Amino acid sequence: VSTQSTWGLIERLEEAAKVTPDRCRILLKSRVTKLLTENGEVVGVEITNKDGKVTNEYGAVVLATGGFAADFSPDSLLAQSGANSPHWPKNHPSLLELPTTNGEHCTGDGMKVARAIGASLVDMDKVQVHPTGLVFPDKPDEKQLFLATEALRGVGGILLTNNGERFVDELQKRDYVTGAMWKANKPPYRLVMNSLGASKIQWHCDHYIGRGVMKKFESGAELAKEMGIPASKLEKTFSEYNKAAENKKCQFGKTQFNNVPFNMSDRFYVSIVTPIVHYCMAGVEVGPKGEVKDTNGKVIPGLFAAGEVAGGVHGANRLGGNSLLDCVVFGRETGAAASAHVLSKIGSSNRLSVLGSHLGLTIEQNGRKISLQIPLDGPVQNSISNEGQSDEPEEVNDPLDPRYKGPAASKKEIKQFTKEEVAKHTSENDVWVIINGQVLDCTKFLPDHPGGKKAIMTFAGKDATAEFNMLHDPKVVEKYAPDSVIGTLKE
Repeated sequence: VSTQSTWGLIERLEEAAKVTPDRCRILLKSRVTKLLTENGEVVGVEITNKDGKVTNEYGAVVLATGGFAADFSPDSLLAQSGANSPHWPKNHPSLLELPTTNGEHCTGDGMKVARAIGASLVDMDKVQVHPTGLVFPDKPDEKQLFLATEALRGVGGILLTNNGERFVDELQKRDYVTGAMWKANKPPYRLVMNSLGASKIQWHCDHYIGRGVMKKFESGAELAKEMGIPASKLEKTFSEYNKAAENKKCQFGKTQFNNVPFNMSDRFYVSIVTPIVHYCMAGVEVGPKGEVKDTNGKVIPGLFAAGEVAGGVHGANRLGGNSLLDCVVFGRETGAAASAHVLSKIGSSNRLSVLGSHLGLTIEQNGRKISLQIPLDGPVQNSISNEGQSDEPEEVNDPLDPRYKGPAASKKEIKQFTKEEVAKHTSENDVWVIINGQVLDCTKFLPDHPGGKKAIMTFAGKDATAEFNMLHDPKVVEKYAPDSVIGTLKE
């Protein structure tokens, strides 16, 4: 859901930037380095682009920069934070020692620039450690990992220690399960689903298998062999769990048992999981409309925050799914509040003119009289004469233009590559992948990929078509990385 929502929002933003560039511009590879203030009010931002050029942009500011769960430097916000859950043992690992689900960009930059002008940061000891980060079996010490959705445990997945024993109610809250893993101290932990449970979320299983973080076993004996334990040990664990499900009585307090029983003759879907830094409840202090407050509890005019950058919204332990709700609600609230703030700064006649332009209307005010012109054939268009112009439809070549129909047939010779040739390009300095029959050289695009380098490097030298199509619109390559296409796959 979050992927679909984000993609939809991005497309609408790009469309707005194309159709109404006077109202919306997208600045790529640019970093906000400072908030500009006048008499205690935020009036804009200082921006540094990729070439080091510094410019200023003016207006109300909405921070939507996310958290700091990938800020691993010694003096980072993460280093200054601490665990708050009463379930965690005193000797739990430092947050800096753990991997993260967050991309490299999640370093709390929005919080830092806000703090620099006196914004209050709240709940700085509240950082969520999720129990089920998906470990790459061939790279167990990888710092950036994918997250195993709660659905895996929701459909009946059970958590096992390295000796094949259960140790917790798998459906407990995130902080509780994480604390139980640290208390048991018997990694590597495995999340195990039987075939019935896996069938309920087959899309996720296929996705994780494709990513190399889930493995399918044809029997319990095969799984036990992989774990290095006797098959009888695993059979005993399954038997005890089935009995607990039948009697609705579990030594760990579990009361809901989905998709049982677990039988040794069944097929299993299994991932190695580990506690992982996932979300920051900490952030800048905000009011009900996302207004950022200073250290004295007063609103900083012109500055708003929405999403993970805003603290105090989720208490000590965010529940699954509520982050998307937070972003939608406060995104709308802060957008409306920021617009109201800007409109309050201009005179009534100018305010009407601005509103009219947004609605496609012509509004004129003369003294106490207002005249309104409503076009009957659609929004107000540019007044340039069409006399002498062709009636042929305009050719649109910009992929960001909503009228774009796709790339024109290329007149240059298309190169072809075999799978064997593609398989030679597997390093960060030279990475190729296959997507929908096209061969892509992703080397230059690698640092710009929103999902991080890992998502591409997992398929370096391979065909990523199935996994790519699970998450992306077919137009993504043409829109964001057209220069990456270097040829087609030779059959």
